[in-house]
Amino acid sequence: MVTHMMYTRFEKARIIGARALQISYGAPVLVDYPDDMLDPIDIAMLEYAKGIIPITVVRNQ
Repeated sequence: MVTHMMYTRFEKARIIGARALQISYGAPVLVDYPDDMLDPIDIAMLEYAKGIIPITVVRNQ
């Protein structure tokens, strides 16, 4: 069973930062974005807002 995961602010920052680094190194962008949006962090934040970043968080319980 998969449930919607709530991320802490630290996990969110790490996810967006890791995805922005991938985008800056040429990874394909998974969302349509405006032509004037050039910053990889802004693009990663847009992907995060749409919930399509292919990164998972594993927590040790």
